[in-house]
Amino acid sequence: MIEIDNKLLSTDLFNREFVCNLSACKGACCVEGNAGAPVADEEVEILASIYPKVKPYLTSKGIQEIEKVGTSVDGIGEKETPIIDGKECAYTIFDKDGTAKCGIEQAYNDGEVDWKKPMSCHLYPIRIAKYASFDALNYDKWSICSPACSLGEELKVPVYRFLREPLIRKYGADFYEKIQIAADLIEKNNENNSPS
Repeated sequence: MIEIDNKLLSTDLFNREFVCNLSACKGACCVEGNAGAPVADEEVEILASIYPKVKPYLTSKGIQEIEKVGTSVDGIGEKETPIIDGKECAYTIFDKDGTAKCGIEQAYNDGEVDWKKPMSCHLYPIRIAKYASFDALNYDKWSICSPACSLGEELKVPVYRFLREPLIRKYGADFYEKIQIAADLIEKNNENNSPS
């Protein structure tokens, strides 16, 4: 683990490579799994307040589920986005080719709302575990993301660099600069320790 400010970062964020490959995975993370996306306490009100502007983007099934259970629901120890029939997130929309995307993000891209999507979605494959005095940032390995791992390796993009925008959104530009400094030190250390 690497400590930066009051955050502990898994070395996987520096050593593993990742670039989302929607053409290969078709947005499986919006559909697979047995629970919705984690929603932070401060995001619960945001979801409720933007719902009227996001609603026109959603599928009829998504709207039906949200209006039945709410814009967020109780999960195991945290709030989550609602899911439809134990599958896709209620905020999921689909392109003509069947690729799953986020209706909230589409509303954001169109300038209808000023909030992109839940932080847990934006930061994936990083998952944050909150403790009393620090946050732990861990890499979450999920088999459906193997195309993203392959593309990341091909393009040589480490996880932290792929997630630059959401890391800055969550913790600020100064924190990201410190991540970059740590990454440079790790790279130099690896070069010094590699066999000649």
